[in-house]
This record gives sequence, C-alpha cells and structure tokens, in this order.
Amino acid sequence: MATTNLNVRVDENLKKTADTLLNELGLNMSTAINIYLKQIVRENGIPFEIKLDKPNAETLQAMQDVREGKNLHGPFNSLSELMEDLNADD
Repeated sequence: MATTNLNVRVDENLKKTADTLLNELGLNMSTAINIYLKQIVRENGIPFEIKLDKPNAETLQAMQDVREGKNLHGPFNSLSELMEDLNADD
C-alpha cells in the first residue's frame, strides 16, 4: 500500500501532551492519526459527537432556582437524612 505525507499544524503544548500520552499507550503520533482516520472511514464521519455544551431547560431551571434560593434541600447531616428526603412524598 502506498503512503503519503500529511502535514498538520497544532498547538505545540497539545502536540507534546498528546505525544507523551500516546507513548504511554505504546503508540506514536503517526499510528494514532492512522487509527483516527480509519475510524472516520468506518463511521462515515467523525467517530465522536461534536457539539456545543448548552444546558437543557431542566438544568437552566435548576441554575435559576439556586440563584433565587428556591427548591433547595439540605444540608444533610447523614446519609439516612438524605435518603429520607429523597424518598419523601412531595
């Protein structure tokens, strides 16, 4: 199988950190990138989810409740107190 060169620009610290980790895994950068590219082909796309981390409506409401001091429970002095509160019929 013929090979070709691939030139990629990355942050220097990122490259050093990744190289160190890959060495601990017994891989070099070239092998790791080949694994990644093969997974792209197998998955017919990026082999992991790429998304913006936006909180959902439930999380946004919980954050608002904390700011306003509403719907809070605790503090609890023991696990049994916590479990009692969790199991209580509201």
